Amino acid sequence: MKPSPIRLGSMLFTLVEPQRGHEVAYNRWYERDHFYSGVMIGAYSFAGRRYVATREDKALRVPGDSPVVPDPMRGSYLAIYWVLAGHHDEWNQWSVEQVNRLHEHGRMFEKRDHIYTIIADHDWAHYRDADPVPAELALDHPYPGLVAVVGGIEDGASREDLDAWYREQYLPDALKGSPVALCLSFTPVPLRGDAPADVPRSEGRRFVHLYFLEGESTAAWDAHFAGHAAALAGTGLGRLLWASPFRPTLPGTDTYTDQLW
Repeated sequence: MKPSPIRLGSMLFTLVEPQRGHEVAYNRWYERDHFYSGVMIGAYSFAGRRYVATREDKALRVPGDSPVVPDPMRGSYLAIYWVLAGHHDEWNQWSVEQVNRLHEHGRMFEKRDHIYTIIADHDWAHYRDADPVPAELALDHPYPGLVAVVGGIEDGASREDLDAWYREQYLPDALKGSPVALCLSFTPVPLRGDAPADVPRSEGRRFVHLYFLEGESTAAWDAHFAGHAAALAGTGLGRLLWASPFRPTLPGTDTYTDQLW
């Protein structure tokens, strides 16, 4: 089949915590306004999806003293957006200007905290199947589970060697016969200087992996993710900084807002 001209180039990954007592209002504001006005109506945003981590999901987060999300009970809502390859700079400029405009017009939600927000370049995809759902469609495909991983590259180690370990040794065995359909790899890039001040800066020598599952991520955790940190540490190439299961939100409903804590 001829390759599609629609290619994933980068992503926006934003993990947010609504303040207690405001979770329903936050959920409705985000899905009915900000999901669209903040990203999706802009040029070169071609896919987006929202996820939630319930208290059951958060109980599985590792490590407990993560430098990414120090309090495992915070960071309930995750939004991920795909950006068309070759157009990151135009997309980024519009996005920053648009969000600043929304701030000026009082269309932001004050009762929420940014926990971990990054923009990241897409590096590669590893698929379980020979004829997979491509990366570009991963947010649109109704996968019931997502696992997000943030890792650090050890001093003296190269990203090339780390990627080779994942792609040639770890992932082929980890995905074979599992409910994990694909793993997408990303590298965080610096935020623009004029990005909103309430968004923390934290790039460093890090990588982000997104695992899309054909079943609930909590059900697959022990068999397919619990040993990840030890396997990575054993290579001497990197370390697991944070990993969490998520489930998709159910748009138009308040589902899961009573299960966050």
